[in-house]
Amino acid sequence: SISDKASAFVTSALRFSGSVTSRDAGDTVEIERSGHETNWQWSNTVSAVVASNGSFSATWTTNHIGQFALRAEITSAAAARAASASPTVTVIVYRPSIASWYNGKSEWGAHTACGVKLTRTTLGVANRTLPCGTPVAFYYEGRTLTVPVIDRGPYANHADWDLTQYAAKLLGMEAAGVVTLGAVSLPSKP
Repeated sequence: SISDKASAFVTSALRFSGSVTSRDAGDTVEIERSGHETNWQWSNTVSAVVASNGSFSATWTTNHIGQFALRAEITSAAAARAASASPTVTVIVYRPSIASWYNGKSEWGAHTACGVKLTRTTLGVANRTLPCGTPVAFYYEGRTLTVPVIDRGPYANHADWDLTQYAAKLLGMEAAGVVTLGAVSLPSKP
């Protein structure tokens, strides 16, 4: 088994812990990740040695942003046969970004650059370069939200993102105006 936190910021420590059978004591456990950055292939990330009670713990100082599937594999020959059965966990690694939000009251009913009609409950984000529809994950003060790119911008406040009013409300940033939060686009697997 393997467990971790669901998210982290790039360059922060992400701790993995888990257990295997005690007969694997002394073997090495490789924590592998798969995602856009690894071209969807399993790549060694960090390793640990199995303790006498079968537990292991490893820390990865995150060096890439994105959403990753992670698994633990024992490097012994017997374990290699069971690799495909290894359970996985998912983690998102965010980069710090500046975000603003637009209330849209004067624009409700209008259509965005991506053709989405703005309403009180429209969930989305504006970005200058990502294609319309690209899902973007955000983390702010313990809350997470994934929304699609629906508009172009922002063009003020040195912001990277401009969230709709409803997205900002769900993240708890509605009263803040401009904030630093975690953000990462989530490209789909080819």
